[in-house]
Amino acid sequence: MSVSVDERESVDERATDPDATPSRLGGRYELRSVLGRGGMATVWRALLHGEAGFRRDVAIKQLLPGLGSEELATMFVEEARVVSALQHPNVVQVFDFGRDDEGRYFIVMELVEGLDLGTFIVRHVRQRRAAAWPIAATIGIDVLRGLAAAHERRDEHGVRAPVFHRDLTPSNVLVSRYGVAKLADFGLARAADRATVTAPGIVKGKLAYVAPEMVAGARASAASDLYSFGIVLWEALASRRVHDDVSELELFVRVGRGEVPSIAGEREDVPRGLVAVVDRLLAKHPNDRYTTAREAQLALVNVLRLEREHVSAEDVASYLVTLAS
Repeated sequence: MSVSVDERESVDERATDPDATPSRLGGRYELRSVLGRGGMATVWRALLHGEAGFRRDVAIKQLLPGLGSEELATMFVEEARVVSALQHPNVVQVFDFGRDDEGRYFIVMELVEGLDLGTFIVRHVRQRRAAAWPIAATIGIDVLRGLAAAHERRDEHGVRAPVFHRDLTPSNVLVSRYGVAKLADFGLARAADRATVTAPGIVKGKLAYVAPEMVAGARASAASDLYSFGIVLWEALASRRVHDDVSELELFVRVGRGEVPSIAGEREDVPRGLVAVVDRLLAKHPNDRYTTAREAQLALVNVLRLEREHVSAEDVASYLVTLAS
Protein backbone atom coordinates (compact mmCIF):
# COMPACT_ATOMS: atom_id res chain seq x y z
CA MET A 1 0.00 0.00 0.00
CA SER A 2 1.53 3.28 -1.04
CA VAL A 3 1.26 6.66 0.64
CA SER A 4 1.75 8.87 -2.39
CA VAL A 5 -0.69 11.49 -3.57
CA ASP A 6 -1.11 12.11 -7.28
CA GLU A 7 -2.58 15.16 -8.97
CA ARG A 8 -6.16 13.99 -8.48
CA GLU A 9 -7.92 15.16 -5.36
CA SER A 10 -8.35 12.39 -2.80
CA VAL A 11 -11.85 11.63 -1.56
CA ASP A 12 -12.90 12.46 1.98
CA GLU A 13 -14.61 9.30 3.24
CA ARG A 14 -15.09 10.16 6.90
CA ALA A 15 -18.74 11.11 6.51
CA THR A 16 -19.79 8.03 4.55
CA ASP A 17 -17.54 5.27 5.88
CA PRO A 18 -19.09 3.42 8.85
CA ASP A 19 -15.64 2.25 9.93
CA ALA A 20 -14.06 5.68 9.66
CA THR A 21 -11.83 6.78 12.50
CA PRO A 22 -12.61 9.90 14.56
CA SER A 23 -11.19 13.04 12.98
CA ARG A 24 -8.29 13.34 15.46
CA LEU A 25 -5.69 10.84 16.57
CA GLY A 26 -3.66 11.45 19.69
CA GLY A 27 -5.16 14.91 19.86
CA ARG A 28 -2.63 16.10 17.27
CA TYR A 29 -3.40 14.46 13.94
CA GLU A 30 -6.44 15.72 12.03
CA LEU A 31 -7.55 13.04 9.56
CA ARG A 32 -8.46 14.62 6.23
CA SER A 33 -9.10 11.92 3.63
CA VAL A 34 -8.47 8.26 2.82
CA LEU A 35 -5.51 7.72 0.49
CA GLY A 36 -5.87 3.96 0.25
CA ARG A 37 -6.74 0.69 1.93
CA GLY A 38 -5.08 -2.68 2.04
CA GLY A 39 -5.94 -5.92 3.73
CA MET A 40 -4.36 -4.75 6.97
CA ALA A 41 -4.58 -0.98 7.24
CA THR A 42 -6.06 2.29 6.04
CA VAL A 43 -3.77 5.11 4.94
CA TRP A 44 -5.01 8.62 5.68
CA ARG A 45 -3.91 12.04 4.60
CA ALA A 46 -3.65 13.99 7.85
CA LEU A 47 -2.57 17.33 9.26
CA LEU A 48 -0.27 17.51 12.26
CA HIS A 49 -1.22 20.27 14.71
CA GLY A 50 1.87 21.09 16.75
CA GLU A 51 2.86 23.72 19.26
CA ALA A 52 2.71 27.46 18.47
CA GLY A 53 0.55 26.90 15.39
CA PHE A 54 2.98 24.50 13.68
CA ARG A 55 1.28 22.39 11.00
CA ARG A 56 2.49 19.69 8.66
CA ASP A 57 0.85 17.32 6.17
CA VAL A 58 1.57 13.68 6.95
CA ALA A 59 0.35 10.21 6.04
CA ILE A 60 -1.04 7.93 8.73
CA LYS A 61 -1.31 4.17 8.39
CA GLN A 62 -3.87 2.77 10.82
CA LEU A 63 -4.80 -0.86 11.48
CA LEU A 64 -8.29 -1.72 10.27
CA PRO A 65 -11.05 -2.35 12.84
CA GLY A 66 -11.17 -5.95 14.04
CA LEU A 67 -7.54 -6.67 13.20
CA GLY A 68 -6.29 -7.01 16.71
CA SER A 69 -4.51 -10.35 16.46
CA GLU A 70 -1.13 -10.62 18.12
CA GLU A 71 0.60 -11.55 14.83
CA LEU A 72 -0.76 -8.54 12.93
CA ALA A 73 0.02 -6.19 15.79
CA THR A 74 3.56 -7.59 15.94
CA MET A 75 4.02 -7.05 12.20
CA PHE A 76 2.74 -3.50 12.49
CA VAL A 77 4.99 -2.66 15.44
CA GLU A 78 7.91 -4.27 13.62
CA GLU A 79 7.32 -2.06 10.59
CA ALA A 80 7.37 1.07 12.73
CA ARG A 81 10.49 -0.04 14.60
CA VAL A 82 12.43 -1.08 11.53
CA VAL A 83 11.61 1.80 9.20
CA SER A 84 12.09 4.48 11.86
CA ALA A 85 15.74 3.42 11.95
CA LEU A 86 16.18 3.91 8.20
CA GLN A 87 16.96 7.60 7.89
CA HIS A 88 17.55 7.95 4.16
CA PRO A 89 16.24 10.30 1.42
CA ASN A 90 15.14 7.33 -0.71
CA VAL A 91 13.10 5.68 2.05
CA VAL A 92 9.73 7.05 3.21
CA GLN A 93 10.35 8.34 6.72
CA VAL A 94 8.46 7.37 9.88
CA PHE A 95 7.78 10.26 12.27
CA ASP A 96 5.62 8.83 15.05
CA PHE A 97 3.86 5.72 16.31
CA GLY A 98 0.98 5.21 18.73
CA ARG A 99 -2.50 3.85 19.45
CA ASP A 100 -5.91 5.40 18.95
CA ASP A 101 -8.70 5.50 21.54
CA GLU A 102 -9.75 1.97 20.52
CA GLY A 103 -6.27 0.58 21.00
CA ARG A 104 -5.46 0.26 17.30
CA TYR A 105 -1.90 1.00 16.26
CA PHE A 106 -1.07 3.77 13.82
CA ILE A 107 2.13 4.93 12.13
CA VAL A 108 2.75 8.56 11.15
CA MET A 109 4.80 8.82 7.96
CA GLU A 110 6.15 11.24 5.43
CA LEU A 111 3.52 12.23 2.86
CA VAL A 112 4.99 11.91 -0.63
CA GLU A 113 3.31 14.27 -3.07
CA GLY A 114 3.61 12.61 -6.46
CA LEU A 115 2.64 9.18 -7.74
CA ASP A 116 3.57 5.55 -7.28
CA LEU A 117 5.29 3.54 -9.99
CA GLY A 118 2.16 1.48 -10.57
CA THR A 119 0.34 4.65 -11.58
CA PHE A 120 3.39 5.64 -13.65
CA ILE A 121 3.04 2.39 -15.62
CA VAL A 122 -0.75 2.67 -16.02
CA ARG A 123 -0.48 6.19 -17.42
CA HIS A 124 1.98 5.02 -20.06
CA VAL A 125 -0.42 2.23 -21.01
CA ARG A 126 -3.31 4.68 -21.32
CA GLN A 127 -1.23 7.07 -23.41
CA ARG A 128 0.03 4.17 -25.54
CA ARG A 129 3.65 5.04 -25.16
CA ALA A 130 6.68 3.45 -23.60
CA ALA A 131 8.43 5.01 -20.63
CA ALA A 132 11.62 6.85 -21.47
CA TRP A 133 14.24 4.30 -20.45
CA PRO A 134 16.65 6.90 -18.95
CA ILE A 135 13.83 8.07 -16.66
CA ALA A 136 13.01 4.50 -15.59
CA ALA A 137 16.69 3.80 -14.96
CA THR A 138 17.08 6.98 -12.88
CA ILE A 139 14.07 6.03 -10.75
CA GLY A 140 15.65 2.60 -10.37
CA ILE A 141 18.90 4.12 -9.12
CA ASP A 142 16.97 5.90 -6.35
CA VAL A 143 15.21 2.66 -5.37
CA LEU A 144 18.53 0.83 -5.18
CA ARG A 145 19.95 3.58 -2.97
CA GLY A 146 17.04 3.01 -0.60
CA LEU A 147 17.55 -0.76 -0.69
CA ALA A 148 21.26 -0.32 -0.04
CA ALA A 149 20.49 1.74 3.05
CA ALA A 150 18.18 -1.02 4.32
CA HIS A 151 20.54 -3.88 3.49
CA GLU A 152 23.57 -2.09 4.99
CA ARG A 153 21.81 -0.96 8.17
CA ARG A 154 23.69 -1.17 11.47
CA ASP A 155 22.20 -1.09 14.95
CA GLU A 156 23.06 1.36 17.71
CA HIS A 157 26.14 -0.72 18.57
CA GLY A 158 27.48 -0.63 15.03
CA VAL A 159 26.63 -4.26 14.38
CA ARG A 160 25.22 -5.10 10.93
CA ALA A 161 21.44 -5.46 11.14
CA PRO A 162 20.18 -5.63 7.55
CA VAL A 163 16.53 -5.06 6.69
CA PHE A 164 14.95 -6.87 3.77
CA HIS A 165 11.88 -5.31 2.19
CA ARG A 166 10.16 -8.57 1.09
CA ASP A 167 7.30 -6.74 -0.66
CA LEU A 168 8.89 -4.60 -3.36
CA THR A 169 6.24 -3.87 -6.00
CA PRO A 170 5.48 -0.89 -8.27
CA SER A 171 2.96 0.47 -5.76
CA ASN A 172 5.69 0.62 -3.12
CA VAL A 173 7.93 2.87 -5.20
CA LEU A 174 6.82 6.48 -4.76
CA VAL A 175 8.11 9.21 -7.06
CA SER A 176 7.75 12.69 -5.57
CA ARG A 177 6.78 15.77 -7.54
CA TYR A 178 10.41 16.83 -7.08
CA GLY A 179 11.59 13.80 -9.06
CA VAL A 180 12.97 11.74 -6.18
CA ALA A 181 11.93 8.09 -5.81
CA LYS A 182 11.36 6.68 -2.33
CA LEU A 183 10.88 3.12 -1.16
CA ALA A 184 7.71 2.65 0.90
CA ASP A 185 5.75 0.07 2.84
CA PHE A 186 8.11 -2.17 4.74
CA GLY A 187 5.02 -3.96 6.10
CA LEU A 188 6.65 -7.35 5.63
CA ALA A 189 10.14 -6.14 6.42
CA ARG A 190 12.29 -8.01 8.87
CA ALA A 191 15.42 -6.91 10.64
CA ALA A 192 17.97 -9.73 10.80
CA ASP A 193 18.61 -8.95 14.47
CA ARG A 194 15.12 -10.13 15.49
CA ALA A 195 13.08 -13.29 15.11
CA THR A 196 10.95 -13.49 12.00
CA VAL A 197 7.38 -12.30 12.39
CA THR A 198 5.97 -14.78 9.88
CA ALA A 199 5.92 -18.56 9.97
CA PRO A 200 8.86 -20.20 8.15
CA GLY A 201 8.11 -21.34 4.61
CA ILE A 202 5.08 -19.08 4.13
CA VAL A 203 5.47 -16.79 1.13
CA LYS A 204 3.72 -13.46 1.67
CA GLY A 205 3.52 -10.37 -0.47
CA LYS A 206 2.53 -10.27 -4.11
CA LEU A 207 3.53 -13.50 -5.77
CA ALA A 208 4.43 -12.06 -9.18
CA TYR A 209 7.32 -10.14 -7.57
CA VAL A 210 8.64 -12.94 -5.40
CA ALA A 211 12.06 -14.46 -6.14
CA PRO A 212 12.09 -18.13 -7.24
CA GLU A 213 13.98 -19.29 -4.14
CA MET A 214 11.31 -17.76 -1.89
CA VAL A 215 8.70 -20.01 -3.50
CA ALA A 216 10.91 -22.94 -2.54
CA GLY A 217 10.92 -21.77 1.09
CA ALA A 218 14.18 -19.81 1.29
CA ARG A 219 14.49 -16.88 3.65
CA ALA A 220 14.39 -13.29 2.43
CA SER A 221 17.75 -11.83 1.48
CA ALA A 222 19.37 -8.97 -0.39
CA ALA A 223 19.30 -11.21 -3.47
CA SER A 224 15.54 -11.77 -3.22
CA ASP A 225 14.93 -8.02 -2.89
CA LEU A 226 17.09 -7.42 -5.98
CA TYR A 227 15.05 -9.95 -7.96
CA SER A 228 11.82 -8.17 -6.94
CA PHE A 229 13.37 -4.88 -8.00
CA GLY A 230 14.28 -6.48 -11.33
CA ILE A 231 10.62 -7.36 -11.94
CA VAL A 232 9.58 -3.80 -11.04
CA LEU A 233 12.17 -2.29 -13.42
CA TRP A 234 11.15 -4.73 -16.19
CA GLU A 235 7.51 -3.68 -15.86
CA ALA A 236 8.39 0.03 -15.81
CA LEU A 237 10.28 -0.43 -19.08
CA ALA A 238 7.74 -2.75 -20.73
CA SER A 239 4.62 -0.89 -19.53
CA ARG A 240 2.96 -4.19 -18.68
CA ARG A 241 3.03 -6.88 -16.05
CA VAL A 242 5.47 -9.74 -16.50
CA HIS A 243 2.83 -12.38 -15.79
CA ASP A 244 -0.42 -11.32 -17.47
CA ASP A 245 -3.64 -13.34 -17.59
CA VAL A 246 -2.44 -16.51 -15.90
CA SER A 247 -4.09 -18.62 -13.22
CA GLU A 248 -2.79 -18.56 -9.67
CA LEU A 249 -1.40 -22.07 -10.11
CA GLU A 250 0.37 -21.20 -13.36
CA LEU A 251 1.74 -18.03 -11.78
CA PHE A 252 3.14 -20.07 -8.89
CA VAL A 253 4.84 -22.43 -11.34
CA ARG A 254 6.24 -19.60 -13.48
CA VAL A 255 7.61 -17.72 -10.49
CA GLY A 256 9.20 -20.86 -9.10
CA ARG A 257 10.92 -21.50 -12.42
CA GLY A 258 12.04 -17.90 -12.77
CA GLU A 259 10.39 -17.61 -16.17
CA VAL A 260 10.82 -13.97 -17.22
CA PRO A 261 11.47 -12.99 -20.86
CA SER A 262 14.35 -10.65 -21.55
CA ILE A 263 13.38 -6.99 -21.75
CA ALA A 264 15.19 -6.97 -25.11
CA GLY A 265 12.19 -8.79 -26.58
CA GLU A 266 9.85 -6.03 -25.41
CA ARG A 267 11.71 -2.94 -26.63
CA GLU A 268 14.33 -2.51 -29.33
CA ASP A 269 15.43 0.90 -28.06
CA VAL A 270 16.66 -0.28 -24.66
CA PRO A 271 20.49 -0.28 -24.79
CA ARG A 272 22.34 -3.55 -24.39
CA GLY A 273 23.88 -2.39 -21.14
CA LEU A 274 20.49 -1.88 -19.55
CA VAL A 275 19.26 -5.22 -20.91
CA ALA A 276 22.26 -6.87 -19.25
CA VAL A 277 21.49 -5.21 -15.91
CA VAL A 278 17.84 -6.31 -15.94
CA ASP A 279 18.76 -9.84 -17.04
CA ARG A 280 21.27 -10.16 -14.20
CA LEU A 281 18.80 -8.86 -11.61
CA LEU A 282 16.36 -11.53 -12.81
CA ALA A 283 18.79 -14.45 -12.79
CA LYS A 284 17.03 -17.52 -11.40
CA HIS A 285 19.83 -18.41 -8.98
CA PRO A 286 20.66 -15.83 -6.29
CA ASN A 287 24.41 -16.24 -6.77
CA ASP A 288 24.07 -15.13 -10.40
CA ARG A 289 22.54 -11.77 -9.44
CA TYR A 290 24.36 -8.69 -8.21
CA THR A 291 26.02 -9.19 -4.86
CA THR A 292 24.60 -5.99 -3.36
CA ALA A 293 22.10 -3.25 -4.12
CA ARG A 294 24.98 -0.81 -4.30
CA GLU A 295 26.65 -2.89 -7.02
CA ALA A 296 23.39 -2.91 -9.02
CA GLN A 297 23.04 0.85 -8.50
CA LEU A 298 26.52 1.49 -9.90
CA ALA A 299 25.70 -0.74 -12.88
CA LEU A 300 22.68 1.45 -13.73
CA VAL A 301 24.73 4.61 -13.24
CA ASN A 302 27.31 3.25 -15.68
CA VAL A 303 24.62 2.52 -18.28
CA LEU A 304 23.50 6.15 -18.20
CA ARG A 305 27.10 7.36 -18.33
CA LEU A 306 28.04 5.15 -21.29
CA GLU A 307 24.90 6.19 -23.16
CA ARG A 308 25.66 9.85 -22.32
CA GLU A 309 22.29 10.30 -20.64
CA HIS A 310 22.36 12.89 -17.86
CA VAL A 311 19.05 12.74 -15.98
CA SER A 312 18.46 14.96 -12.94
CA ALA A 313 15.67 14.89 -10.38
CA GLU A 314 14.29 17.99 -12.12
CA ASP A 315 14.16 16.00 -15.39
CA VAL A 316 12.17 13.25 -13.67
CA ALA A 317 9.81 15.84 -12.14
CA SER A 318 9.21 17.43 -15.55
CA TYR A 319 8.55 14.01 -17.05
CA LEU A 320 5.85 13.34 -14.43
CA VAL A 321 4.13 16.56 -15.49
CA THR A 322 3.91 15.27 -19.07
CA LEU A 323 2.26 12.08 -17.78
CA ALA A 324 -0.44 14.12 -16.06
CA SER A 325 -1.37 16.03 -19.21
